[in-house]
This record gives sequence, C-alpha cells and structure tokens, in this order.
Amino acid sequence: MDKMRMFVDTHDQAKGTFPEGLSEAEFSQFFVTFEEACRQEGVVILSANVGLAEGRAFCMTLAPSEDAVRRAHECVGLPYDSITEVETATPGSLFFRPQAA
Repeated sequence: MDKMRMFVDTHDQAKGTFPEGLSEAEFSQFFVTFEEACRQEGVVILSANVGLAEGRAFCMTLAPSEDAVRRAHECVGLPYDSITEVETATPGSLFFRPQAA
C-alpha cells in the first residue's frame, strides 16, 4: 500500500470553481458521487468544510498522491483552485517539541 499523504483542496464560486446557487440537497447528492470517485482513486475524505451561502469549500483528504486527488475531482467534473499537500500542525506539535540538547 502506498504511503498516504494529507491534502487540502479549495473551491471558490468567485473563481468559478464552486457551483453558483448550490443547495444543501444538491451538495449532498453531489458529495455521494464525489465520495465514490475518491474511493476509486484511493482517496479518503477526512472532511469537507462548505460555506454554501459564500460559495466556498475546503476539503481535507488522505491520498497516495496529488494526482489521485486531481483525478477524483476530474472524474466528477469538479474544478478546484488548488490542491496542496499539508501536515497537521497543532499546539502540541508546534510548541511542545523536545528541546535540542
């Protein structure tokens, strides 16, 4: 199995990468299709943070590569602004590191 890496992808209606006037029901129906496309590409959706009124979405996924995330989006015709590999940063991981001797 390939090592899974974390990615965030962004969508913004103002940039043409989020459908205009999408209802909650329409989003829910679309998400089922997107989830299946992700499974086929080996992508695991961790979260989809959506502001329907603002026309924005930020999704966190685990995937073997950025290309796998891109292919899942393309499979359902969903454009994106960016796909960025990220690492988790929490107060514990940033501020409580062991001090160098």
